[in-house]
Amino acid sequence: MPDAPKTPQPKYRRVLLKVSGEALMGSGQFGIDTDTIDRIAVDVKEASDAGTQICMVVGGGNIFRGLAGAAKGIERATADYMGMLATVMNALALQAGLERTGLSCRVQSAIAMNNVCEPYIRRRAERHLEKGRVVIFAAGTGNPFFTTDTAAALRAAEMACDAMLKATQVDGVYSADPKKDPNAVRYDSLSYHEVLARDLQVMDASAISLSRENGIPILVFSLAQAGELARVLRGQGRATIVEDK
Repeated sequence: MPDAPKTPQPKYRRVLLKVSGEALMGSGQFGIDTDTIDRIAVDVKEASDAGTQICMVVGGGNIFRGLAGAAKGIERATADYMGMLATVMNALALQAGLERTGLSCRVQSAIAMNNVCEPYIRRRAERHLEKGRVVIFAAGTGNPFFTTDTAAALRAAEMACDAMLKATQVDGVYSADPKKDPNAVRYDSLSYHEVLARDLQVMDASAISLSRENGIPILVFSLAQAGELARVLRGQGRATIVEDK
């Protein structure tokens, strides 16, 4: 009887997964959907069990968005700090979901809150990853006026990640929103310069520049399909890769 085909090994030793706060809402309009959290957690565990070290950054837009708060009259810096606190809530929810799968996880916050989670310490985070734990970086960079996209690129560089994965609601980068424009063109690959020049809104300009300076490819994929994270890490999934050409 022939041997069963072997599952390809992951292409990346260590990655950072960026998840938007809106992704945690599920079909709701606000807050955290535990079924969605559990589905994401199962995908992360599958990828971790395959041998990839995973750290994460999660947004806070499902609870509070700094720019929206500033538009309503809250001082921008204060609104951004409120958004950072929202990311901590999301990180704790993700931690709980990951632990329900049996995966060990730590939350590290750029804003010290020692009764809730660990402070961000780079060497401690690296040690957690080496031990097979997932590390979720919360509270952005700890500074106002910086997005969680920028925080993700910064942490990916600090953790010496081989790639940064951005989970979205579509299977890659398009020339326009494919949900609104049926003629939107999907890209299999792009350079950092093309993303900036075409204003494709993959991530903000600071995040793209940080990734380019540190040679970290960005893979944009859909989190909607179960198991897609592990497939992308094996090079089998459907994603747009942004890197120097």
